[in-house]
Amino acid sequence: MKRESTSVSATSTPAASEQSGCFILDGSPVPPAIQSGSVAIGNFDGVHRGHLTMIHTLVADARQAGQPAVVVTFHPHPLTLLRPHAAPPMLTTLAHRAELLRALGVDAVVVLPTTPELLRLTPTEFFDRVVLQELKAKRLVEGPNFFFGRDRAGNITVLRGMCAAHGIALDVIEPVMVDHQWVSSSVIRSLLADGDVDDAVALLGHPYRLAGRVVTGVRRGRTIGFPTANLEGFETIVPGHGVYAGRCAIDGRAHPAAIHIGPNPTFGEDRPKIEIHFLDFEGELYDRTLAVDFLARVRDVRKFDSVAELRSQLERDIAKVREIAG
Repeated sequence: MKRESTSVSATSTPAASEQSGCFILDGSPVPPAIQSGSVAIGNFDGVHRGHLTMIHTLVADARQAGQPAVVVTFHPHPLTLLRPHAAPPMLTTLAHRAELLRALGVDAVVVLPTTPELLRLTPTEFFDRVVLQELKAKRLVEGPNFFFGRDRAGNITVLRGMCAAHGIALDVIEPVMVDHQWVSSSVIRSLLADGDVDDAVALLGHPYRLAGRVVTGVRRGRTIGFPTANLEGFETIVPGHGVYAGRCAIDGRAHPAAIHIGPNPTFGEDRPKIEIHFLDFEGELYDRTLAVDFLARVRDVRKFDSVAELRSQLERDIAKVREIAG
């Protein structure tokens, strides 16, 4: 039985909007179209290759049973409330997370707003409220390190017992390793912070996306023949200093992008910035929000002895970006 993909929304909140394509589990009636299905619960930050195995199993199980495939995610990250100083920078915005999940065949993305009340629920209360009452789940798909309920007291063993008691099937998916490296959101964050975009992208299974607003810079790039857009206002982790190859959709057309993150030591500037030169594009972008997909690292940031030397290097950078990003 084939199901049509479902994107439903409840009332708009700061955590998610109708544009995110999510249903917010905030007390609004849950649409029957996303009940009685196969469900996976977790943060799913990054929607990386470890998550892909879970989602493929979830969707396959749901299709075989003629049920909706539903992913439940939290927003913001629970650590934002529990230990704000330890809350990790995110890999995906909520809207992008939902986009990636729906592209994998998920029928609905349900958002649990992270509140003190939610975090006080015991494992039994969480299971009863979310799994049984709200979603009426028929099957769960989780990883072996899944924890739920107050103080993370619920684990896979506890979950297995609850599912058995209520006749709910449970699939536990083993962790995924890529090139001798366990795939996890924390590992990917570390790689990005170090500027290792290539390995981060390999673990993600898709480009790393950074979205920000275009602000006015010093316009120096125009004077040397390489105009750039300066981005600020990011919700997700910014890769470490370096020059990168990427791609960005502007008005429906994908443009290769040369991305510079860091200071401009050639001009005596110490303040780090994010500057993007879009290939094959002319026009004004100020105040627009752009989402740039990082594909690979090109080189380190360095000081050049002259503007001519810098210009020559930028020409080589752009040739490399075109080779990578097309």
